[in-house]
Amino acid sequence: MTELAKKRPEFRNINAFKDLTTYRMTPAAWVSILHRASGAILFLLLPLVIWLFDTSVSSEYSFARFKSAFGAGLGFVPGWLLKLVVLGIIWGYLHHMIAGMRHLWMDISHEAVNKQFGKTSALFTLVVSISLTLVLGAKLFGLY
Repeated sequence: MTELAKKRPEFRNINAFKDLTTYRMTPAAWVSILHRASGAILFLLLPLVIWLFDTSVSSEYSFARFKSAFGAGLGFVPGWLLKLVVLGIIWGYLHHMIAGMRHLWMDISHEAVNKQFGKTSALFTLVVSISLTLVLGAKLFGLY
């Protein structure tokens, strides 16, 4: 064995409860994980999105029923819960779109990608997606 191999520490017993709680993920890691999560949310809630769209554009009566569902609720589902689910869908679309554009930009200009660009673009993605979600959520909940 070489001396370099002898000097390296070996980590064989990793304690998930102790080590994972002290691990700090980078903003790029958060964006990557949230990009996958938002894609899964969009895929799983696609039937709801299609139903919401169909109900809102079918007729005047169905649109009135659609609007009342957000206020009075829909069957056993209260209106505020429906608004929260729609807010989650809004966040999913916004985050997935902005993170996807970030990934496309990194694919197009791969020679300019470095650690600093990864950090700043990830923070930009998080800030813009959360800010737009808050603005649209305020409109959804009737704050303006």
